Amino acid sequence: MEEFPIGTLQAVCLGSSIALSGLFYYVYRKKRKTVDKLNDAPQIALNKNLVDLLNVTPGKCLQYVVIEGTVQPVREPLRSQFQEGSVGVIQKLVLREHKLVWNSLARTWTDRERVLHQRVNAVPFNLIGGDGASVRVLCPLEATGPEMETVHEKFHQASYGFTDLLGQYLSGEKPKGQLETEEMLKVGASVTAVGELILDTDRLLKLRPPTDGSEFFLSTGDFESLRLGQEGQAGSWRALACVCALVGVAVLLWVGRRYYKEMESKRKRERERMEFEQMWERDREEDTENLCVICLSSPRGCVLLNCGHVCCCYSCYQALPQPTCPVCRQMISRVVPLYQA
Repeated sequence: MEEFPIGTLQAVCLGSSIALSGLFYYVYRKKRKTVDKLNDAPQIALNKNLVDLLNVTPGKCLQYVVIEGTVQPVREPLRSQFQEGSVGVIQKLVLREHKLVWNSLARTWTDRERVLHQRVNAVPFNLIGGDGASVRVLCPLEATGPEMETVHEKFHQASYGFTDLLGQYLSGEKPKGQLETEEMLKVGASVTAVGELILDTDRLLKLRPPTDGSEFFLSTGDFESLRLGQEGQAGSWRALACVCALVGVAVLLWVGRRYYKEMESKRKRERERMEFEQMWERDREEDTENLCVICLSSPRGCVLLNCGHVCCCYSCYQALPQPTCPVCRQMISRVVPLYQA
């Protein structure tokens, strides 16, 4: 069997495209499942009738529901460290370092950032409905989202002297400074929550991450925006999977085309070899037919007259015991040399 002619680069491209397309398709299927769950999730109004509804539901649990309400802390809220009067239930403090790194390939400085420090604080909070009904949100840090408001952002410019500049050009890194940000989910913000709703033994409504592994959402936008955003992400992952799959198919077709051309070239060379062998066999047969019938080693070199037979070399003619043709036994009157072009 012929060896499939695939090089290292083509093998890497093919393997990478197959692996990436499989990975992207897996993420797409996961996102698509989340979108399907969101489409099937009922939107329940947050009111006092919700307790009675869950009380008659088997297990006192609704596995995947959509609830909208305003944020209200159970006890003391979190206060902003930088903006007076800003209070919330989730606080995220991040310190990022920005620096310029020399890219020798592009011959330019590129901006890089890395997180030096990050801290997230949270306090228990409820979602409050229009008539005062409340739902306790459990494990909010495990949820996807919410999009919090930036209450503080300050950039601390780096300062350096001549020796620092020299060291930066030698190392290829120039610190720009540090960005300090504070984000908060403020008290009174409208939140759309998607998760598992349960009725506790003390008749307290609680929303928690789904026990079946479905995605838990907290969003400051409405439900339609949340659903469309998830659909957009699913479409993006599907597009990436298709692109990687097409790259793999293109590499495979290119390798197959090259393999086909090599096989055609081999078949052509084989046909030429067989033609030359047949020509060589014919020439060898023709050379055998032109050998002297007496010694079978020298070519035929004379014409015997009057019969006209060309059957022997001149040396064998001279060695004939009687001047008769070896073919027809007719008497030989004279001999003419045979010249072949």
